[in-house]
Amino acid sequence: MLRRPKPTDSEADILREQNQFLTSGAPSAASVVRHPVKRRGEAGKDGGHREESQKDVVTIEDLPDELPSLTPAPPKKSKATRVAFEDEDAEERLDTHDHHLTAVLSRIVERDTSSVPVSLPAFTGMAFPKVLHRSQTTGLMTLSSNGGRKSIFSRQFAAQRQKEAKTALTCSGEESQTPAAPAEKTLSCESNMETDQCEAAGDRPRLVSGQGLPGPNSTVETMRIHRENRANLQGMSQSEIVEEQKKLLSQLDPRLVEFVRSRTAQSFPLSASTSTTSGDKRSENDQSESSESKPLGVSTSAQKTQEVQMDEEDGQLSSSRPVTKVLPVNPQKEWVHMDKVESEKLEWMSDLPAPRRKGTEKAMQARFDFAGTLIPPAEDLPTHLGLHHHGEEPERAGYSLQELFLLSRSQIIQQRCLALSTLANILSKARAGQYRSVLTGSVLSTLLDAGLLFLLRFALDDGVEGGMSAAVHALNALLVCSEDEECLDTTFSWFRGMVSFPLLPSAQDEEDDEDDPCTDEILKETAKEKEERKSDQEVATKDVVKGLFKMKLLPRLRYILEVVRPSPPVVEDILEILTRIARHSSSSATQLLDCPRLMGTVMTEFVPTSWTASSVFPPQSVYGLPLHSAVKLLRVLATSGRHACARVFNSLGARERLSCLLSAEPSELLLESSEAFRVTTEAYRLWAVATAYGQACQLFIDIYPALVRTLQSAHRLLSSSEPQLHLHTQRHLALLSLLTHVTHTAGCHQELEADMISSQGEECPPPPPVTWSHVTGLQALLLGHLKGFLKRLDAPAERDSSLAVIPAYLIYLEAYYHQLSRQRCFKPVETLQELELLTSEVLLPLMAHFAVKDLMKNLKSSSVVCNVESVHRDPESAPALPGLACSRWRTRPGLAVPDSPFPLLTGLGLLLETITRIHKGLCSKFSGLLLSEPVIGYLRSYSVASPTLSHSRAWLLRHEHHLLYLLLRLAHRLVYTLTVTTVPLEPKVALYASLYHQVALVLLSWLLPGSEFLAHELLSTTIFSKDFISEGHSGGPEAVELGELKLNEEPVNHTSPSLHTVGALLREACTELPSIRGCFLTHLAHLDSSVLSSRDSYLGRNPWVKSHLLPELSGPILPLDWPFLPLISLYERAGMADGGGRAVEELPHGALQAVTNCLQWLLLLEVWRGDALKVIPPVAKLARLSCIFLCSSDLFLERPVQRLTWGLFRLLTRTSCLDSLDLNVAPPGLASFEDLYLALLSQYEAVSLGDRLFGCWVLLPLQRRYSTTMRLAVFGEHVGTLRSLGVPLDQLSIPIERFTSPPEDSLPLLHLYFRALVTRTLKPSWCPVLYVVALSHINSFIFSQDAAAQEGETARCRMLRKIYYLTDECKLKLMDYKRPLCDGEFWETCSTAGRAFTLRTGDSNTDRRRKGGEEERRKGGRDLSSSGCSSSSCSISITVSA
Repeated sequence: MLRRPKPTDSEADILREQNQFLTSGAPSAASVVRHPVKRRGEAGKDGGHREESQKDVVTIEDLPDELPSLTPAPPKKSKATRVAFEDEDAEERLDTHDHHLTAVLSRIVERDTSSVPVSLPAFTGMAFPKVLHRSQTTGLMTLSSNGGRKSIFSRQFAAQRQKEAKTALTCSGEESQTPAAPAEKTLSCESNMETDQCEAAGDRPRLVSGQGLPGPNSTVETMRIHRENRANLQGMSQSEIVEEQKKLLSQLDPRLVEFVRSRTAQSFPLSASTSTTSGDKRSENDQSESSESKPLGVSTSAQKTQEVQMDEEDGQLSSSRPVTKVLPVNPQKEWVHMDKVESEKLEWMSDLPAPRRKGTEKAMQARFDFAGTLIPPAEDLPTHLGLHHHGEEPERAGYSLQELFLLSRSQIIQQRCLALSTLANILSKARAGQYRSVLTGSVLSTLLDAGLLFLLRFALDDGVEGGMSAAVHALNALLVCSEDEECLDTTFSWFRGMVSFPLLPSAQDEEDDEDDPCTDEILKETAKEKEERKSDQEVATKDVVKGLFKMKLLPRLRYILEVVRPSPPVVEDILEILTRIARHSSSSATQLLDCPRLMGTVMTEFVPTSWTASSVFPPQSVYGLPLHSAVKLLRVLATSGRHACARVFNSLGARERLSCLLSAEPSELLLESSEAFRVTTEAYRLWAVATAYGQACQLFIDIYPALVRTLQSAHRLLSSSEPQLHLHTQRHLALLSLLTHVTHTAGCHQELEADMISSQGEECPPPPPVTWSHVTGLQALLLGHLKGFLKRLDAPAERDSSLAVIPAYLIYLEAYYHQLSRQRCFKPVETLQELELLTSEVLLPLMAHFAVKDLMKNLKSSSVVCNVESVHRDPESAPALPGLACSRWRTRPGLAVPDSPFPLLTGLGLLLETITRIHKGLCSKFSGLLLSEPVIGYLRSYSVASPTLSHSRAWLLRHEHHLLYLLLRLAHRLVYTLTVTTVPLEPKVALYASLYHQVALVLLSWLLPGSEFLAHELLSTTIFSKDFISEGHSGGPEAVELGELKLNEEPVNHTSPSLHTVGALLREACTELPSIRGCFLTHLAHLDSSVLSSRDSYLGRNPWVKSHLLPELSGPILPLDWPFLPLISLYERAGMADGGGRAVEELPHGALQAVTNCLQWLLLLEVWRGDALKVIPPVAKLARLSCIFLCSSDLFLERPVQRLTWGLFRLLTRTSCLDSLDLNVAPPGLASFEDLYLALLSQYEAVSLGDRLFGCWVLLPLQRRYSTTMRLAVFGEHVGTLRSLGVPLDQLSIPIERFTSPPEDSLPLLHLYFRALVTRTLKPSWCPVLYVVALSHINSFIFSQDAAAQEGETARCRMLRKIYYLTDECKLKLMDYKRPLCDGEFWETCSTAGRAFTLRTGDSNTDRRRKGGEEERRKGGRDLSSSGCSSSSCSISITVSA
């Protein structure tokens, strides 16, 4: 067996193995199959001939097709040749492949040329051959038969052969002696020479090509036919030609005619361009060629005449004939590579068509220039701007979004950069709202749906720095809104300004697979596993930031910063992108911190501890220099949580860098002036965030002298002459925020020390290094600053800057006095005197200043709730990428604009809340603020407003809620203090008490996550306070009783509480307000942990604060239907679990009292605070109150519950409430009201015992205007209900007309009505209301005069037949009943089973019908054929006996 060669084998070994293989005759492991090479033209292969015909080959007569092979010569190497194993001697093969010069020369064999003809060159009489110039080859520029080009050398040989054949063709033309001899010669010239001159003259057939004719002379036969046709045309007049042409057109298929015309146009694309209208002028080359062909006898004049005649004839025959396009440029024969005309490409050299003008109703595709500006459709821009291109609309300048997407994937880097930069500009302008009024739809949403995110992510991987930078800029334009960041920076120094909501998309409902009871808990996927299982597209569609995380954005940005080291604008864009990602959520911030080497690179390169000054401003590279955007990134990361802040300061070394940045003045930082102020401002903000967690307080002690020095220069820096006043103001506000949080942290030192001592080993926060003694000395300095700024309000030039910083001073003073009252060193007497002095010298003058009063006039216009224009809905917001919608925020009224009174009033209200808590005697001095006209007007507008919730409004709603809460706290403090001290309440305060209560109810329903402490305080103080429900102690219940009394009504025996008993119920509810408050606070106990966390943040308990990132914005803290919370809670605990079968004794402890308190509170709100419940739809109220019947079997029978439910039912069935009640709309939390109604019917059949309250509840949805499904359920599946639904007509507070009008049109329901009446299932003694309803609808149906369908007529006749055979009193009632009308006052009494049953009769017309019926009965019968019962298929007459 042969072995494989080894690397150690020598050449002799390999040769020996080769010989053994060849002599053994064994088959080779690989076989070589030789495919024929098409270019060599093997016989029998059509492809070879095709390839050979396309090849530019010069053929010489008598030249053999293949050259004789040189056997000794080595074969030519080819890619197609492969190694072949042959049965030959190895030595011979080596000799064959020997390429040495001696071997080649020794094997030369002379070729036999005895039979080869010798062709001598033609004698020209010239010493040297004539040089062939390119201009002399125009006549030879013809195309090969297959459409390819021939070289000049090949065309020379072809022309030489044509000259040799010229004589024979001329002779044959002379022998024919026909009148068309000149034309024949020209056509022969066309067939042989193939010159452009002959083609232009039209001397060859346009349609007949001769293909398919047998024999080698197909071309000659074709030309003969063509000559005969030309001869016939020359012998005919123009009229005869037109007549024959019309005859042909009438006989031929129009599609065939169209095909011939298109074929003609394709054969001569240049016919219209090469001929002129004046005289068919020739060029010099054409003249030389015509002179050479003159002996052939070409008659150009006759030919021209015929062509002109044919064009005229064609124009007369049909106007739809395709006209040959006139090209913008006539290709000349001298032009290189223009022998084949491409009209589609030449069209781009023509003038652009005019763009579409204005006034069109059709929407046009948006086009943008390179700056992102939208180009109007009718704008005619010059072409030198570079905005015209070969797109779908070449006449319009600019690029569409689709074209920019295509251009961004170009292989040319300049085009990619241009497209990405343009997309970035479009995104920036879209976020600024510049397309809001001119474009339909959202540009941002459209781009995201088209895959912009993936396009930019792919572009970030570009190997060229220019493309990478453009991609970073575009991604920054997509994610970052500079105006949003500017607004957040502006509100940082406000009360809780550093706190923000995570920019998470709204939670979307996903398919929940956990509903399957067979699913094991262990096998259920976690949220993280589900997220990992999704594709990038699915994740990015719901959340852009999560999609970027999944596409590994952070490692790529780290690589760009660390390795590529781009230019300063790209670095700024990347840092802003990282900041936006950190705002997404706390988990996103954690991923940023966990990304390897990312934050280390940021800290090392852009927040260094030492640096050198740059010689050029702006610097060419920002590496090694502090950047404010890098410090801001650290601040946003620290805001996400206490642990993240500790990592920033301890692991990343932010503490040392803050010390370097804040120890010196901005002018000493070796940075550009504005950048130095921005860096120090962000450094103060970062430090303030850390101190708000109780961290980095040792740094305060270390650089305390530098802070004091900065504070002392505040007045000088904030003067109106300072050129960078805005930067100085922001820096000073950041410093005041730092001092405020340091004061709060220092105030917690004693409490933490006491907790550590009493903890006995339990975990508790350590006390901070800063104590109260470290911050006590700052109060006098800052109070002096506040007095100085108060004086500056009189100077118009310094008023704006003073109003900007005063709120921060007020917030600091609140923090100081709030923490002072908790210290051991607190001296009450001195503090009270100090507060009185502060009130008289600072606060009262501030409130009375005209600048503050003017500012308060903007209260309503700056409100987010009262003024809809203050916050516009962001048209470019995408669900997957929420934003704050702060575009153009400085140019419209709003809460964050400089002339907004909210920051000043919030700071003032915060300080007043602390002062009045310490010194209650000062409350009356601040009543002017609460009773001022701007505040009262603002509160009235807010009490009737309906806020909407979104990311663009939530961050501003928080600050408005702070002001409203502080105003309500001041009102409560004022009312409570004056009540306790027996001081008479000011009349205006009592007058507006109900307004304050209404505002508190509205505010409670819209408090956002993170404000749980405010909700708890409102519930504990204001909401259930009898002092704010002034109607309870000022004759309110009595007024309700008088208003509900009907003095003109005859006394009726009522078996249930009437309307006038609501007053007594209200009196009882007012006395039970403390119990009601306790009930609701108990049912909100699940919010205790959130309340404690929110309390720590609001009260400045910094060491206990876990995060300054608020919970996810999923909606308000409390549901809108929170007044029904005890009922819903009881139903969820008892009704759903046991199907409503529990008795009252089996319900949870205190359930009856909780339901009673809930109903009392609902009754009070319905009567006196109806506006507070208008956010709850009436159908939701009805559905929530239905829980009374579904949660227990006998709870509704309890006397307090039944009395209160009757009162609520009477209120809900008032005319205005019934008109607004729409049961066709699904209540919140339910799929449909029909499902709830079916549950009510089942419960009624089971436990009602004929209770009339429950019966009224069941009858309410059976009104005619509501869905037929519920009436079908009563008369179908739950027909047993009719035996116990004994609610009399006088006790039903709903007019009977709402049940009977309009007439019923549902045939299935009418059949059920009729069956219930006929079978005595429905009796007036059992169900009076539905008995009247069924009688009314059946009577209206059988006596209806309206045209009905065949099915309705048939049903009507069947009912009449059955009525005819009835023998009881039901027959009379069906025939004589008249539908009750709203204005009818006549009554008819029918004896039914010994009981009096009253029916309302109709007006005079219906009364006449009744009298006419009586006359018919007296005569012995009644004809019903004229009562709408007759039809073509059924006409009967029923006679009723007297």
